[in-house]
Amino acid sequence: MNKPLRPCRHPSCTVLVRGGYCDKHKPKENRSEESKQWHNWYNTKLWKDKLRPAQLMREPFCRECAKRGLRTKAEHVDHIIPFEGDWQLFINPDNHQSLCAACHGRKTAEETRKKIRAKRI
Repeated sequence: MNKPLRPCRHPSCTVLVRGGYCDKHKPKENRSEESKQWHNWYNTKLWKDKLRPAQLMREPFCRECAKRGLRTKAEHVDHIIPFEGDWQLFINPDNHQSLCAACHGRKTAEETRKKIRAKRI
């Protein structure tokens, strides 16, 4: 079954697409070839059927929100220390934490900013 057509996510673009952005506004791919391979680890049966669900069962609420006294349902399993190709770090449950979408986005953006700054130096 095909997804229904929707407008491109780019502001004011009216091109209809099945998901995300039209070809003109599609975000540029910033991942290295190596990083693309690591990203595929999220599609493994081990991650999808075992590690991710186990973490969300252990910790169903966002760890960062809890530090502020809030109780927010976790949607993401985050790697506390970015694994960057280290399989053992990727699968280690001690390196997993549950986060809500907002906290996960904030943490990921900060990690990305740090990498960009480090490359400039």
